[in-house]
Amino acid sequence: LPYVPHVPPTALLGKVTATTFALERPLCVFDRHADVSDTVWLAVAFANASATFRNPRCRADVPRYKQLPTARSYMTLETAAAAYSCSAPSPPVLRVGGDTACRDQGRQDPCNGPLPSPGPYRVKFLLMGCGGPKAETLWSDPILLRTAVSPSTIDPAPARPGSDVVVIASILASLGAVLATAVLGALGYEGLLGWESYRTHHIPPTLPHSLPPSCGCNPPGLCRSAPQPPAPCQRT
Repeated sequence: LPYVPHVPPTALLGKVTATTFALERPLCVFDRHADVSDTVWLAVAFANASATFRNPRCRADVPRYKQLPTARSYMTLETAAAAYSCSAPSPPVLRVGGDTACRDQGRQDPCNGPLPSPGPYRVKFLLMGCGGPKAETLWSDPILLRTAVSPSTIDPAPARPGSDVVVIASILASLGAVLATAVLGALGYEGLLGWESYRTHHIPPTLPHSLPPSCGCNPPGLCRSAPQPPAPCQRT
């Protein structure tokens, strides 16, 4: 598919961090190719390893997050294809690397764990059906994460400000305290109790990944050499 995944161009708090980055959701991209039982995955690879990435034949072959240091790639964010339809009421962005519990639980299911290095990384979306891959987007451009500042580069003894700066800062601090006292008095005690809840991040948390019904009665994750019809269900 001609779609290229990308980091949102708009200003977002935490759009790219040292371990995560945001992606625009690929809305309307798979509508002409997806069935109700299909899922969409996100493939994440180091930029220099994306050319050698091979799509898995089925869910059992999906490379896991814990394999990233050696395999140089993994897949995550398994989601029902319907969640990316044009009419889906979805947040506009996804956060890659936002699940900090992945490193600690050691679970086998696909994780969206923190990225271990600045990268750069490249990503693509892959539509998977009961018979294997059905459609995929192009790879993104390389995405480079932020690098944390080393404590050794921080000057423990910053330059001493001049006397004029100290005087001005003291005056401003005094005026700020007076204004704050006046505002608090005007609000009153009842006003102080009326806190309103608000979000501190512009990127919403990743929603639970709803999955479609399983593929017939075949064992989930079973790889087949060629697409076959589901095994008949036996009544008990």
